[in-house]
Amino acid sequence: MEQKNECMLVTKESFRAIGLKWSGTFAEAGAGGIRLVQAEMKSRMNEIKQVVNPHILLGLSYHVTEDGFTHYSAVEVEQMEDIPDGMASITPPTLTYAKCEHRRGQNIEASYNNIYAWIQDRGYSLYKGDITHYEEYPMNQDPQSEDPEFVIMIPIGT
Repeated sequence: MEQKNECMLVTKESFRAIGLKWSGTFAEAGAGGIRLVQAEMKSRMNEIKQVVNPHILLGLSYHVTEDGFTHYSAVEVEQMEDIPDGMASITPPTLTYAKCEHRRGQNIEASYNNIYAWIQDRGYSLYKGDITHYEEYPMNQDPQSEDPEFVIMIPIGT
C-alpha cells in the first residue's frame, strides 16, 4: 500500500531554543542515540525557564556530513537566559518549510521520501544553510516508541 502524507508550505519565524546537543552518525541515530537524548531532555524540562510550548519537543538537525549530523533536542523559549549545565542554545532563522505529519503506523523512511518528492515535484530546492530538517514531537510521547508520530519540516530555498 502506498503511503501518502499531505504536505504544505509554512513559514516559521526565527525563534530561540534551549536543549541538549547530540552529534553522531546516521547509524548511531538509527540505533537510538537521539531517543536517549530526547528522554534526557524530557527529564530535565523543569530546568528550563520561559518555555513557549511545553507540549512540543523539537528536533533540529544541522550540518549533515558524509556520515553524520548534529541534532538538538530542544524546546522553544522566550529568552536565552539561565541555560542549564550541559545544554545549548540555538536560534534557527526565519525559513519556509515543506511540512507534513508522520502518523503512527506509517513508515518513517516513506514519510521522508514523500516530503522530499513533494518538494522536488513542485520545483522547490532545499535550503542551502546549516539546518537540514526540523521535527516536532508531542511531549507526552515515549521517546523509545517504535511507532512515533511527529511533524516533519524540511527547509526550502527561496
